[in-house]
Amino acid sequence: MKILWFTWKDLKNPSAGGAEVVNEELCQRLAQDGHEVIILTAGFIDSLGKESVNGYKIIRVGNKWSVYWQAYKYYKKNLKGWADLVIDEMNTIPFFCKFYVKEPNIMFVHQLCRQIWFYQMKFPLSLIGYLLELIYLWLLEDRKVITVSESTKKDLMRFGFKPENINIISEGIELEPIADLNNIKKYDEPAVLSLGSIRSMKRTLHIVKAFELAKKEISELKLKIAGDSNSKYGQKVINYIKKSKFKDSIQYLGKVSQSEKIELMQKSHLICVTSVKEGWGLIVTEANSQGAPAVVYDVDGLRDSVKHKETGLICKKNNPQNLSKNIIFLLKNSAEYDKIRESAWQWSKHINFDLSYRQFSEILKLYE
Repeated sequence: MKILWFTWKDLKNPSAGGAEVVNEELCQRLAQDGHEVIILTAGFIDSLGKESVNGYKIIRVGNKWSVYWQAYKYYKKNLKGWADLVIDEMNTIPFFCKFYVKEPNIMFVHQLCRQIWFYQMKFPLSLIGYLLELIYLWLLEDRKVITVSESTKKDLMRFGFKPENINIISEGIELEPIADLNNIKKYDEPAVLSLGSIRSMKRTLHIVKAFELAKKEISELKLKIAGDSNSKYGQKVINYIKKSKFKDSIQYLGKVSQSEKIELMQKSHLICVTSVKEGWGLIVTEANSQGAPAVVYDVDGLRDSVKHKETGLICKKNNPQNLSKNIIFLLKNSAEYDKIRESAWQWSKHINFDLSYRQFSEILKLYE
């Protein structure tokens, strides 16, 4: 097949995240199976307009704001009629391929934005985005959709999408799960990990405050924070840490490399994730694969990537107080910790891109 994939970012984009990892893995496997794949996406500083990556082509037009209009124009002029199937990926905003693409087209949705608008945008833009999402979801409710979690499927159904039109594929992780939990050496003192870009919707400050509360019960407790703090919220978190009475037990590492990320996951005793919303919560599964169980907030995506009291703990209330209680419980109950850690590690072995691609390719066969 010839597949044209509209998406906001590609994996080389500096702001690429988990969704782009999924795209790369799927496109690479599509190419290996003999499909022709073109990704039509946004440009970024010093990016190439066109290049081939792992057997598929990338065409970059516009920037993160103008890509929707520029992609439409590029398609009309250069790619109209080329594809057997068009994928419209919605990462906050869809490309509305339904209204101008004549080829068969489906949507790929990692998550809906919903309340994230109020964390990432200032008023009144936040309200405008929130209301516009209601409108474009209504306009697209007849689409066939591929998504990555039961939470996103339920979200889509709430806005009129038919359950029979929504297919779920497995998530996958880049990391190879460690071979043996017993071969991993943890930090000498219990350590909580916060990993990922420090943005308002990630609520990193909740983790810091939960750590301060837990520190009163576990005096030797440490907090490791890794991620880009180059935002107003990021600086707010850094300034808070500087004033904390436990600042000597908090280590901010900045943005880390892949090898450093793996080392942090292996050495830390648990990871905390407090996002407002996720498509799945890949960082949870990655940490599980390296021997770190998770304590998370009860939100879309995270309640998919964590099985409560089996592979991690899901907070009853999404606040630092409840988060700290779960941190204390897990670190003070070694038998429970070992059981959950083992179960999380075993489950991570089944969340892989080979399975994801098998499920994805089965769906695509409907359009051959």
